[in-house]
Amino acid sequence: MQFLLYVSDYIIPFVIFYIVGFALLMKVPVFSEFTKGAEDGFKVVFNILPTLIGLMIAIGILRASGTLNLLAGLVRPVTSLLHFPSELVPLVTVKLFSSSAATSLLLDIFKEYGPDSYLGRLSSIIMSCTETVFYTMSVYFMTAGVKKTRYTLVGALFATITGIIASVVITKIVF
Repeated sequence: MQFLLYVSDYIIPFVIFYIVGFALLMKVPVFSEFTKGAEDGFKVVFNILPTLIGLMIAIGILRASGTLNLLAGLVRPVTSLLHFPSELVPLVTVKLFSSSAATSLLLDIFKEYGPDSYLGRLSSIIMSCTETVFYTMSVYFMTAGVKKTRYTLVGALFATITGIIASVVITKIVF
């Protein structure tokens, strides 16, 4: 165990020195390549900023208007049949769009039910077993210029549903 702690302390500096050393060995102008990469990174951020702002505003409107709670109430009969707590429907819905907004909902669940409660544990596992599908698709596909997403959305939603089901099973078995 001590060896792993030692390696984890020094792996990042080692990788940085390795990259810089290899670049110097290959006679690559390290600083100019670094600044060129940083400039490209800023261009990507500038290009995806409108999408990020739009997603954040939409999530804020849904949350502030009470639409998420209304949705939870509407699907309560279905979620009770599936043994899924309807209190977590807003979390699952928001997680598809924004991880930071879902984290704030997670904190609300912790405040109301407690982090060690069934809902607290289940929501924590759901957060780690699901992905921000629409955010990821919009940002990466827009950046890469992908126009036809084919089966990406279906596959990502299937993986998210599988993660939610696994979360429920794991929480019921372990806790």
